[in-house]
Amino acid sequence: MPSWLPSIPYPPAQAEGYWSPITSTLDWCEENYYSTPYAAEIVNTLTNLIFPYLAIKGCFNCYSQGHDRVFFVAFVGYLIVGLGSFAFHATLKYPMQLVDELGMIYTTCLMFWATFEYRRPPPIPLLLGVFSVSLSLFITGYYHYLQDPTFHQNAYAILTAIVLFRSMYVMEVNLRPYFRRRHQMHVKVLQSNLMDERERAEERRKDERDRSILVRMWFMILVGLSIFLGGFAIWTLDNKYCLTLRSWRRALGLPWGVLLEGHGWWHLMTGTGAYFYIVWGIWLRHCLNGKQDEYELIWPSLFTTIPRVMRRERSMSGADGNARKTR
Repeated sequence: MPSWLPSIPYPPAQAEGYWSPITSTLDWCEENYYSTPYAAEIVNTLTNLIFPYLAIKGCFNCYSQGHDRVFFVAFVGYLIVGLGSFAFHATLKYPMQLVDELGMIYTTCLMFWATFEYRRPPPIPLLLGVFSVSLSLFITGYYHYLQDPTFHQNAYAILTAIVLFRSMYVMEVNLRPYFRRRHQMHVKVLQSNLMDERERAEERRKDERDRSILVRMWFMILVGLSIFLGGFAIWTLDNKYCLTLRSWRRALGLPWGVLLEGHGWWHLMTGTGAYFYIVWGIWLRHCLNGKQDEYELIWPSLFTTIPRVMRRERSMSGADGNARKTR
């Protein structure tokens, strides 16, 4: 430890605490009960506070801005994941582990349904709902039978990848003018001779608008995915080099050793990445509903603010007045 860096020594880890004995199938790299007898892993516990913070903001945004209710429910699921993880790391009890891990599965299954049921004719949404519920129940039962965290991690990764790539496909096909025109080519051919210059100008405006939206969406996806995958990489290193990291933490002392708690970084980064995904889903749903001119992404700063989808402030009276004057 550098002599100029003020620190205090790490207290010794304790085998027993308020929530003893440990019954979870996982015990992470952070040493147990070294800071307080009331939290088995204090850093891993407190870093979960990002979930209720972002969940409350997301729920309020859904309520105040008139977003689809499925996203309000998704933020509630996101909140439950964070609270479950908070309780799991504080207690290292198996029931709390299930709340944490299965909450991730249920929320992802909800997004799976929302992604695949959109614009499907009956009874497909109902059948997809039955499938999603059945899948979540199967994962619950089989995971409880195996009690193997690898199964949960693989199931969550596969579900997340399916939902993500499906959403990307839907975004490109429905918003990018090239693919949209190919999808609607027969309609365009019939209408091309009937469109006046003003209608063609409006089409060009919409094309330019949608291209601009796609650029911002892809940037948001890349930022969110980079944060999420960065958290996963740190989590992997934390698991692989746990003994080395523990020795480094003790050499640094407190509070600096806290910065080497990889699982805490996993919470902060994956929580942020998951929030980005839900906000992107909200924005994409409005765009698929043809409401690009009614809603916009508000994200003033990459590092100091979080993105939100807000109703666009419309000042159509002036535009309408100008239109009337030209008639």
